[in-house]
Amino acid sequence: MNARHVIIVEDEDKIAQILVNYLKQDGFKTSVISDGYTAVETIQLLQPDFVILDLMLPGKDGLSICREVRQFSNVPIMILTAKVDEVDRLIGLGIGADDYVCKPFLPREVVARVRTILRRVQQQPVKEKNIIEYRDIFLYPDRFQCSIGEVELELSPVEFRMLQTLLSHPGRVFSRDNLMHSSYLDDRIVSNRTIDSHIKNLRKKINEVVGHDEFIHSIYGVGYKLE
Repeated sequence: MNARHVIIVEDEDKIAQILVNYLKQDGFKTSVISDGYTAVETIQLLQPDFVILDLMLPGKDGLSICREVRQFSNVPIMILTAKVDEVDRLIGLGIGADDYVCKPFLPREVVARVRTILRRVQQQPVKEKNIIEYRDIFLYPDRFQCSIGEVELELSPVEFRMLQTLLSHPGRVFSRDNLMHSSYLDDRIVSNRTIDSHIKNLRKKINEVVGHDEFIHSIYGVGYKLE
């Protein structure tokens, strides 16, 4: 059986190394990310079994990272915070973390919690969640997959999130700004021409399967909507 992989996102080297040592002693494989800049992309690439995520990081904070990871993965996430009173606020925000640990912590307790959460996840029946269905389109956010009938569409991450936004409210008109902010998670600013290009690609991919181009409609001077 392959060792479970835990990614530790922590900028304090001493804390990260303590976690690495204790997790390795318990049979886990570990990777360390020391800032928030590449955390989301690395988690998406490596697809770990568990993520230990510090709240305060250079580049991007743990709150934002957790929310972005939840856009494409249900991997268990444990938040580390230096403020005891912060835990209640985090729980209230409902950011999708599975556990919260305050610093300073007992490393053995952290490892025990990791094992408990993984055991609970393993025992849960496998079921599809958050399926978005519209006419013949099926969107699976947990798997980052899209299909029309039995045909799977190969979508880029931006195209996927753009279609997910349109599917969230069929008939509602979304401006290009709406689509930009929901599709680019790094807060970059892109031109209207870029948004139009993504819509064109989406239309083309859908049209290749269904044989017509009546799903995504342009509203002149405003934006786009699903019919």
